Amino acid sequence: MRMWILQLPVIGRLLLMGYRLLIALRYFKKPVLSLGSWLVRSREVTNFSYDLELLNTRYLAAFCAQITGENQDVIQTYMDELGSDEALRSHIQSAVQDSPKQFISDMEVRYARRIGWYAVTRAIKPKLVVETGVASGLGSCVLTAALQRNRAEGFEGRYIGTDINPQAGFLLQEPYSQQGEVKYGDSIATLEKLSGPIDLFINDSDHSRAYEAAEYEVVKKKLGANAIILGDNAHATDALMDFARETGRDFLFFQEVPARHWYPGAGIGAAFVRVGGLKTAVAGKGE
Repeated sequence: MRMWILQLPVIGRLLLMGYRLLIALRYFKKPVLSLGSWLVRSREVTNFSYDLELLNTRYLAAFCAQITGENQDVIQTYMDELGSDEALRSHIQSAVQDSPKQFISDMEVRYARRIGWYAVTRAIKPKLVVETGVASGLGSCVLTAALQRNRAEGFEGRYIGTDINPQAGFLLQEPYSQQGEVKYGDSIATLEKLSGPIDLFINDSDHSRAYEAAEYEVVKKKLGANAIILGDNAHATDALMDFARETGRDFLFFQEVPARHWYPGAGIGAAFVRVGGLKTAVAGKGE
């Protein structure tokens, strides 16, 4: 485009706007193209499942290494372990096929950021994992699969999920249900009844900031000394970051980059204790 044309009062301005529009549309090309494929191939209407871009999985491994203190290569091995677990994949596919929700569920198994949940569970060998908001139970299966691997290595662990929907968690069946269960009802009421210590807590229930913060407040005194708290809503609210600051924990955030999917991705927030114990909380607000 010749620069002198752009200097014309009206035509130049319109041409420049058109050119800038073309530049911007390049960034929407991949999501728009993947939308067409998704409409044809997928049945999902919520809790979208997808793989992550290869580079994004490497960043996730680095993120998990930071919050667990484990070597990044070991974390990557755990993530690869989940990807090659054909027994779990077959279990999920069979459970979907036998479910009344099969018409809004995909047969192809895609874990997205849950591969990070798996790696963290394998790395820290928690005795108690608690997840609020289980939906279909895909995360429940991922977490209990990790706990089963830990058990085979001599580390006992238990999973408890909570959900207000009595039909949630339909994927968590034998043999993975041997490692945990889903309790139904209001998550905060359920959390109040739980005994600690909780070694890994995952918030994925009501996505309002107030409810999320209330969950953290309830579990605060139930957390183990080196517990890791993962927030599945950290891309939308800063509740976990504030909780980390107020209790002297470190905070990190990971942003997903889905592969071949129009959805822009969610993220994982992590509140954790670095080696050496809790820091002094800001402004005297710690425990």
